[in-house]
Amino acid sequence: MIGNRPDFSKYLAHFTTGRKPVAGDATNPSLAVATGKTAYQRLISILEQKKIVASTLPWTGRRAACLTECPWASLIDHSKIYSPYGIGFNKPFIFSAGGGPAYYVRKDHWDKQDWEEHIMTFATPFWPEYRSKKLKDAIKFNTVDYSHEREWRVPHDLPFEYKHIEFIIVNKYEDMAKFPQELKNNIGRDKFIIMEVYTNIERLWPVHNLG
Repeated sequence: MIGNRPDFSKYLAHFTTGRKPVAGDATNPSLAVATGKTAYQRLISILEQKKIVASTLPWTGRRAACLTECPWASLIDHSKIYSPYGIGFNKPFIFSAGGGPAYYVRKDHWDKQDWEEHIMTFATPFWPEYRSKKLKDAIKFNTVDYSHEREWRVPHDLPFEYKHIEFIIVNKYEDMAKFPQELKNNIGRDKFIIMEVYTNIERLWPVHNLG
């Protein structure tokens, strides 16, 4: 197995958000567990239930629990899109749960596919802004480029035990202080990472030049 590198990680993270799911239709099961909750509250809910509820995906309507394989420096930037609250697992655990990398498929290739049902869950159209004018004129489709998310998907709800958790990300020391005592005891305080600390390190010593 490839070891950790600056551009590669053995770990995957699921970040919570305080906004509605992208596919906000009434049948999306994640609406029931997310509505009215902040990103911090959603993290607590996931940990209490020991389950990440699969959400409806745009373009395909299939459901999946989504994670990112971004290495740490990119996670700081990634958190600006979602939130600084997340839960991490190792890849063998996610793979054994049926997970794998998402497929980013060119839109002109996408239209030629007769997708099998189980493959559709992992597929996302790829139609970047830098496509040629000829392609923009030929295929009328909005820009879609999620390749920076380095996404993995599990094609159903993701149940887990506390022993499967590799790390928990919170924003500030105050989050750690008010975190439910039982969860801290069961998960282990050594698994908590405070995003603010690493954000300040990058601000003071901007090795990765994050904007």
